[in-house]
Amino acid sequence: MTYILGISAYYHDSAVCLVRDGEIVAAAQEERFTRKKHDHNFPANAVEFCLRQAGIKGEAVDYVAFYDKPLLKFERLLETYIDYAPSGIRSFLMSMPLWLREKLWIREQVAKHAGYKGKVLFTEHHESHAASAFFPSPFESAAVLTMDGVGEWATSSYGYGRGNELHLLAELRFPHSLGLLYSAFTYYTGFKVNSGEYKVMGLAPYGEARYMQTILDELIDLREDGSLRLNMKYFNFAHGLTMTNASFDQLFGGRPRQPESILTQREMDLARSVQEVTEEAMLRMARHAHRMTGEKNLCLAGGVALNCVGNGRILREGPFERVWIQPAAGDAGGSLGAALSVWYQYLGNNRDVKAVCGDHADGMRGACLGPSYTNEEIEAFLQTTGANFRRVSHDELAEQVARLLAEEKVIGWFEGRMEFGPRALGARSILGDPRSPRMQSQMNLKIKFRESFRPFAPSVLRERAADYFELDADSPYMLLVAPMREHLRREVSTEEENLFGVERLNVPRSTLPAITHVDYSARVQTVRREDNPLYYDLLAAFERLTGCPVLVNTSFNVRGEPIVCTPEQAYTCFMRTEMDCLVVGDFVLLKDEQGAGTFVEDLAWQEEFQLD
Repeated sequence: MTYILGISAYYHDSAVCLVRDGEIVAAAQEERFTRKKHDHNFPANAVEFCLRQAGIKGEAVDYVAFYDKPLLKFERLLETYIDYAPSGIRSFLMSMPLWLREKLWIREQVAKHAGYKGKVLFTEHHESHAASAFFPSPFESAAVLTMDGVGEWATSSYGYGRGNELHLLAELRFPHSLGLLYSAFTYYTGFKVNSGEYKVMGLAPYGEARYMQTILDELIDLREDGSLRLNMKYFNFAHGLTMTNASFDQLFGGRPRQPESILTQREMDLARSVQEVTEEAMLRMARHAHRMTGEKNLCLAGGVALNCVGNGRILREGPFERVWIQPAAGDAGGSLGAALSVWYQYLGNNRDVKAVCGDHADGMRGACLGPSYTNEEIEAFLQTTGANFRRVSHDELAEQVARLLAEEKVIGWFEGRMEFGPRALGARSILGDPRSPRMQSQMNLKIKFRESFRPFAPSVLRERAADYFELDADSPYMLLVAPMREHLRREVSTEEENLFGVERLNVPRSTLPAITHVDYSARVQTVRREDNPLYYDLLAAFERLTGCPVLVNTSFNVRGEPIVCTPEQAYTCFMRTEMDCLVVGDFVLLKDEQGAGTFVEDLAWQEEFQLD
């Protein structure tokens, strides 16, 4: 057997993947173990987990692959600082110690944390993204499009994959980046870069594209083939400590919004404007990739590929018959791409798509690649807490939980192996009834402790997806947004439609108000039994009981924390929020059976997540 350990680290979302003879054995982000969201440090805990999952030690690993080339990235930083000198001196002095201490010493870090002293291979950043998109895909051949902030020099690339080969044909180069344009608006609207971009996407439907032409006229030269150039007069990210500058402020009428301050119509309009520019750029890039490759299938990766609204438009309006998106599309997935690139391209192994996918829809096999816990381990932990719990037979679990959901109970659902990537897909999820008009605000404010404007996603049985959404394709990783079917929509009065900004949130838009955004869209996860049998059975049981094959599915965490990894973390989150029920393995805990004084009396913890 050949073991390949793929590693991504030192920017954000450090992660590790272990591949055995081309099959993905394990993959996880470091944040899930350290509880530090988007942890960028060397993923020592994730390395330890992956090796333990395979039952091997570091010396059994044949190759280690790192997801980019640190020397090339260091070269880009030095050249950029020189170009902008002396204005970038503060940023230079802050970044150099980390490079000199850690980032240029990958081999030594691997030897220290993984017990591996063999060859370390380095793939280019966008090659890693492209490999993570194509090699696990269900396609024999496909066009490949990668889009993100920046790797070494590249910011976007396109090419094609066929068999075990991957060919990148062209790239855009720093500082001209679609991802960095979006991150600039993330910063300007008061959200955290490399974390809050999905909030901008969720905020966009509340606004109007009032600034779209300004963006196209002043900030970006967007060409027909999707290539672009940024007007660096307005940006500070190349050399400074902020994304935008005073010229940007002047162009859009004020300073950046302070984090956690009240959202105004300006932020909503800015979000809508940059979202529409981004979608147009994504569409143009996809059309150009189709023209240049002649492929009928498309694979996507890179942080911009997490923009599921843009992905949905590529599927509906683009020239490709099928689209597949890497679930860990951001930097975490680079670890996977690096490992698979070594297996197929460096070692020259054949790629058999049927063998890669097995009974699953694709080679990611539902993306449940992280740690799992036995019922014996779970029960041993629960015994230490003094919790009241009951064990339910595996066969009865779906039926019992479906009944609780139909009673509008909010369920913490912890089953099987943890997901790889940013989305909860039915292993570490919080679930609710989408028919409830109260569910969205209840889950946002009382359970997730997050901004009220943010929508929730639906999980739906794959065979019923087209009955509810304008989508008749697999969307297993919640990376496609689709409109609700017309017959499910509720007609909105003129008075309701004219409500201001987030006030529109409380207007029911469909018969499934908890998962319908203000523009009648939803970020859809389709569920096949082959990928997640128990979660599929739960959806099927809920449909038998209510006639509805859809559930609200959001990640099992609170604002500011990573998705839970262990039973202990799940129990703590359950007890500190207003969740009604925790299902962990075969065990069911009801909040009202936990005794007096157990619910959220840790006020200091609660205040940490309170919103203005």
